[in-house]
Amino acid sequence: MEHHNRIRRQLVRIEDVLREHQQWQPTAPDAAAFESTQPFCMDTLTPHEWLQWVLLPRMHAILDGGLPLPGAFAVAPYYEMALESTQPGRDALLVVLLDLDKLIAGDDA
Repeated sequence: MEHHNRIRRQLVRIEDVLREHQQWQPTAPDAAAFESTQPFCMDTLTPHEWLQWVLLPRMHAILDGGLPLPGAFAVAPYYEMALESTQPGRDALLVVLLDLDKLIAGDDA
């Protein structure tokens, strides 16, 4: 249970970073944007939108439902490539995403 609590706290940290750097949106994208078949909905959502509207809600639902955590999980490498190096908050976001990757993998010692 403590492991799940640590993951939940990390999800909140991701949200905090998005808000701190004005990347949090008050309204969801159109429903059609979520019908993408591309990884990370890269053809219909920005990387920040995918975090806010896909990853965070799904991870909270997994934790709320007591479901198994994803087996293969690594979002930080995508964001390292997808976000321009000059984008505000990029480094802070990469840190919290890498920490989430490690928590999911069980490398949270």
